[in-house]
Amino acid sequence: MFNVRDFGAAGDRQQNDRTAIQTAIDACSRAGGGTVCVPAGDYLSGTLRLQSHVTLHLGAGARLWASTDPHDYDSQHDYESSGGLLVGTLIVAEDAEHVAVEGGGTIHGQGVADLGARWGVPDRPSFRTGICLFQGCRHVVIRDITILYSDAWTVHLQRCETVFVDGVTIFNNRHRLNSDGIDPNSCRDVHIANCHIVTGDDCIVLKATEPHPCENIVVTNCTLETTCAAVKLGTESFGDFRDIHISNCTIRNSPVGIGLYVKDGATMERVTFSNLSIQTPADWQEHSVAPIFMDIEKRCADSRIGAIRDVIFRDIHIHSESGILIQGMPEGPIENLTMQNITLRVDRAADYAARHKPKGSRRTMPHASDTSYARLPSYVTLAHVRGVMLDNIRVLIAAPAFREHERSAIYGYDLEDGVLRSIFRQPGEAAGQQPVIALHDSRRMLVTEC
Repeated sequence: MFNVRDFGAAGDRQQNDRTAIQTAIDACSRAGGGTVCVPAGDYLSGTLRLQSHVTLHLGAGARLWASTDPHDYDSQHDYESSGGLLVGTLIVAEDAEHVAVEGGGTIHGQGVADLGARWGVPDRPSFRTGICLFQGCRHVVIRDITILYSDAWTVHLQRCETVFVDGVTIFNNRHRLNSDGIDPNSCRDVHIANCHIVTGDDCIVLKATEPHPCENIVVTNCTLETTCAAVKLGTESFGDFRDIHISNCTIRNSPVGIGLYVKDGATMERVTFSNLSIQTPADWQEHSVAPIFMDIEKRCADSRIGAIRDVIFRDIHIHSESGILIQGMPEGPIENLTMQNITLRVDRAADYAARHKPKGSRRTMPHASDTSYARLPSYVTLAHVRGVMLDNIRVLIAAPAFREHERSAIYGYDLEDGVLRSIFRQPGEAAGQQPVIALHDSRRMLVTEC
């Protein structure tokens, strides 16, 4: 056990304790590994570099504060090719194995203020700080800590293998752009469980910013809340996504509950979502709300067309004012989609007149499909899908909402080889002009038990 106090840490938030804490980490590493203990107190620090076989233990009452001085960070890198914005990170591990950050303590990122054009605040300061960056690491554990007000991405996992994130609370400003929660980026064998995440950007977002896959990912028993997407795959999709399982999660007050975005030519396959509760905000002013969203498009004119296939949504309860939106491309349809036991409750119907699909990123060119399917009169809209099974889909619309905006339960365009079974809308067919199911330019579709 290496106590940072023994290496000169003051824990008073006045002295910068970076050198003392780093010295303790280095001593622990030279001894072959072990635990660096941060006892109760307030520790101001810049970049700390973890090394193999070292656990950073934040004890109960310990608070690690990210310095606001850019000179305290030796890990600075361009942020999402933003053209000059630099990001420093508080806790960094590179090419390490068996590293951990754990304990009952708290990390404070000091990103408290609103930030982002939508909140009326310029969103491109010259320097920002994230909390954790693990690059090329194996056997990573982040457990039982609380992270408050990250200035940028909170936990970024890049090309890591065998990662466990358990019992972590992340509470960021909901009005702070780019304050993502957990970002597994081209990672393998990641298990995220029992986390409570509130952010001003995506809560859990799987990425592939490099041509390496993101695979074997499990997210379970989490509570998520955001002003963006609660669970997101993409948009960065230069590597493939496969074998991803999301279950037993509660999504609250989030404009996009689940978002799958392929913009850079990757294949996204064998993805399951089960036993989820999704609630989107009733007062959201942007016109891009979708409790479930899937999209294939080209980010740029010369981007490759990617693929989404073998995706299952099962046992999902939704409370929203807007509908599910799933759209492939004529030359790149979604393949093998199953939606089973889905209940969508609508108490107040959103106006679709200005609705557009969630873009997921500012770095993408405009497309006609940005609005063409989003504004169709339906609560489950599917376009360009091959091999679709919709089974036991219930759309329950409050009478005033239905009178204001009559919509079908299902609207399908360019569907092929599918089954629609037990599709139910309340009010029913006789209540208005829009049919319960509307299929257009579709082939070999069986509608049964409806």
